[in-house]
Amino acid sequence: MNKPLRRIAIFCGLLVLALLVRDNWIQFVQADELADHKHNRRVEIARYSQPRGNIIVDGKAVTGSKETNGTDFKYKRTYIDGEMWAPVTGYASQVYGATQLENLHDGILTGDDDRLFFNRTLDMITGKSKKGGDVITTLNAKAQKAAFQGLGDKKGAVAALDPRTGKILALASTPSYDPSTIAGGSKKDEEEWKRLDEKNNKDVPMLNRALRQTYPPGSTFKVVTAAAALENGLYDSIDEKTNSPLPWKLPLTTGQPLPNEGNIPCKDASLKLALQVSCNTVFGKISDDLGNEKMIEQAEKFGFNETVDTPVRTAASVYPEDNRPQNAMAGIGQASNRATPLQMAMVTAAIANDGKMMKPYMVDKLRAPNLNVVEQTEPDEMSRPMSSETAHKLQDMMENVVEKGTGTSARISGVTVGGKTGTAQRGVANSEKPYAWFISYAKGEDGSPVAVAVVVEDSRASRGDISGGGLAAPIAKSVMKAVLDGEK
Repeated sequence: MNKPLRRIAIFCGLLVLALLVRDNWIQFVQADELADHKHNRRVEIARYSQPRGNIIVDGKAVTGSKETNGTDFKYKRTYIDGEMWAPVTGYASQVYGATQLENLHDGILTGDDDRLFFNRTLDMITGKSKKGGDVITTLNAKAQKAAFQGLGDKKGAVAALDPRTGKILALASTPSYDPSTIAGGSKKDEEEWKRLDEKNNKDVPMLNRALRQTYPPGSTFKVVTAAAALENGLYDSIDEKTNSPLPWKLPLTTGQPLPNEGNIPCKDASLKLALQVSCNTVFGKISDDLGNEKMIEQAEKFGFNETVDTPVRTAASVYPEDNRPQNAMAGIGQASNRATPLQMAMVTAAIANDGKMMKPYMVDKLRAPNLNVVEQTEPDEMSRPMSSETAHKLQDMMENVVEKGTGTSARISGVTVGGKTGTAQRGVANSEKPYAWFISYAKGEDGSPVAVAVVVEDSRASRGDISGGGLAAPIAKSVMKAVLDGEK
């Protein structure tokens, strides 16, 4: 072979080699990247070429799928009572992607999860179309309905847990939205998306307030401050007098004394009485006596300052590093103290569960199309924020609040209920309507099956009528009753 032909042969060989290398690089190295690329429409067409698996509550699907016309997406997602379940399901949209359980367990729901390989192979052999699996939740349908209907047209959220296991029983957020209205690709879906977008809607209906919104917890946080006082030995008995002068000024200030709500017996009040009537002075001074470091330590034992995967990730509740006066205010749930409703439900659940805090979760199991269990969630202890002795003392205090104090509207006949109200100030110089809070638990024959946190962010009530006992406690009561009725 002469030199020119040899050069041409070598050059052509190199081109073929380069083509083979490039082809293998695309198939084996870039395959996942290309498959997941946002502009790869084939992936989306395949995703909606068959019905999705369902999200299940109490044995019934709260989702579905239906055929569409005039598009290359054969099916779109549908929802049953979509507004009520949106904080749990999230949405799966042909245009806008997916959120929450729809997103986190998309592989199971579409049938693409690697753990469903055997099912896909069997379907291929038998000629059946691919099927998605199901997500079985821990939610209690009656408790969810009680929470959603209790909030009604008020802006707010409810989180309810089983303290014994950490199972999430209710997760409501209002105002809400129906994910069905943005599941397709029509002009109507686009218009609804624009209407729901927070840029155009100040109520932010797609915000999951139970998990992703933090609020000043107000006086509900006093149970954490009480736990810190008992755990650090500041006080041993909940009935002994505290060192709580009245009036009491915030440290390092020359301003007005820290006010209590009305003429209530807070001077040197015991922890039990101080929680019953909700003394700001007692708990503000406890927080100052303990100091910022010990208050942070106690709050973090309850889960503050970190996110929690439920599996939907929560916003982190915050007990901040701060100066003495701000730390005193944080001890009564004000200043920069911020908590999600789920966080305060976790605090309540730990108290009800004798000091043991279980990790909250809302997915019980993942199920293959052939009904085999792919993954089962087991209860997992998250922390021990306090001793069982301290927990029992706090139970005594919270049950006294419902029996004799600010939480009487949460009483349930024949049932032991513990609770704490909160009315959290907000705005410059407390200029805006306050948040109404209530945290509670109810005891059954086998421990406490339910702990609840309710926050009403805004309502039509006049400012003077906004209180945790008046607005939030009745909602918590209805949720607790729903769970207790199901335990019978």
